[in-house]
Amino acid sequence: MIDVLVETYALKDLPRSGWENAGIVSGETVAAHTWGVSWLLMLLLPSDLNRERALQYAILHDLPEVRTGDLTPSDGVSPSDKRAREEAAMEGLCRILPDGQRIAQLWRDFELCTDEEADFVHQLDKLDMALQAVTYAERGHGGMREFLESAAVDVNHPTLRPLMIQLLRRVVTNP
Repeated sequence: MIDVLVETYALKDLPRSGWENAGIVSGETVAAHTWGVSWLLMLLLPSDLNRERALQYAILHDLPEVRTGDLTPSDGVSPSDKRAREEAAMEGLCRILPDGQRIAQLWRDFELCTDEEADFVHQLDKLDMALQAVTYAERGHGGMREFLESAAVDVNHPTLRPLMIQLLRRVVTNP
């Protein structure tokens, strides 16, 4: 058990590849991103959604990256290959984890977007990326608009869309 705990703690140091590819030095880590998604969830989750399930999705959503790395389209990995790698990583982790079958099923449910909670957390994942892009843009980093435009395509929940629009306007106003 201790080995898998130590292994998964590496997410605290694993950089998000998209920011590295954009030239951000010492950028956000995968664990910092997971915190951001979880924080947004605590603040924005509609009352009709299951908070516990959504929070589990937020915490688990990038867990396989501890074994696969943070794969992005620029890595030349097809979406199907990325998914296969992440499934294999999650399967390996969950063989070791207590209650691993339940954790693996939660992750699969999130990946397949089987319920409203999964859809909402997927959108929070994109909103967090947009917020981070605004943070970097306001620190003087260029090229952040593409991250916001990418996120804007997927953020459409009535609770989240107005925030996404505000972020887009903020970058246009303060490029």
